[in-house]
Amino acid sequence: MKKVGILISGRGSNMTALLEAMKEPGFPASCALVISNIASAEGLSRAEAMGVKTMVIDHKASKTREEHDAKMIEALKAEGVEIVCLAGYMRLLSPLFIRTFPNAILNIHPALLPSFPGLHVQAKALEAGVAFSGCTVHLVDELCDNGPILLQAAVPIYPDDTEEALSGRILKYEHRLYPISLKLFAEGKFKLCGSRARLSIDRDEYQRLLQSLVSLGDDQ
Repeated sequence: MKKVGILISGRGSNMTALLEAMKEPGFPASCALVISNIASAEGLSRAEAMGVKTMVIDHKASKTREEHDAKMIEALKAEGVEIVCLAGYMRLLSPLFIRTFPNAILNIHPALLPSFPGLHVQAKALEAGVAFSGCTVHLVDELCDNGPILLQAAVPIYPDDTEEALSGRILKYEHRLYPISLKLFAEGKFKLCGSRARLSIDRDEYQRLLQSLVSLGDDQ
């Protein structure tokens, strides 16, 4: 059973999806701590309602990013955290933090990386005129929205889509893809080969995984 720490800055919808998955029997990980850098983050009350320990570590109380991250590291290490999940955490992590949890920090990005890193990605996708957007779960390295890709889900863009409509549709896939990725990662199913993370499951299992994502599009 791997111990997970989750970092949030806002409502924590992806955090909630992860916590719900970790409550399921047989899930190979449990959440030891949720940290927010924003005291008013809605996700804190959500986590507390689910019986998860929470903590506020205000970044404004630290003089540097490294000082703030060192406080988070201390709190996570005190709970025995082995895997860190970013769930709407709106700050870049320092090299200190990333090197403390090497190849053990997961993030979900609402686009098909390496396309459209950064913010406002649905607007960028619509402006570019691409046929598909989606979401990506990846390992975090010292570059923004970089690192080995674990899993992706593609979501079609409709001719009349707005940024809001597309974002809402992709969010449904995020809530399914992130828990699946965490489960496989905690089970040791990803093997790093240079800049690539190879998924070590058989084809039948992979087909079932894909089908669980495809089924989300049935009501769209």
